[in-house]
Amino acid sequence: MKRQRFTREFKLEAVRLLERGDKPATALSRELGVPRNRLYKWKAEVDANGEEAFPGSGRRPESVAELERLKRENARLREENEILKKAARYFARESK
Repeated sequence: MKRQRFTREFKLEAVRLLERGDKPATALSRELGVPRNRLYKWKAEVDANGEEAFPGSGRRPESVAELERLKRENARLREENEILKKAARYFARESK
């Protein structure tokens, strides 16, 4: 079975309809063709992230932040490695 994909606009409208409360969540989920628990997950996403909810496919903002952190750490480790190489060469010369 192919995974369903929903647009950001569809998700936001579904959450709006859920919050409006004109219909029970079960009826709304049947009407939209979306599992009821998914509606609640979308609502939680909107509640937690507001306008930042549903950024689209690909990396999420926290993944981008993690990538940046790892790049900084990688640069620091490379620098430390170069320092250790220089120190090893220095001490190798001194011990001769």
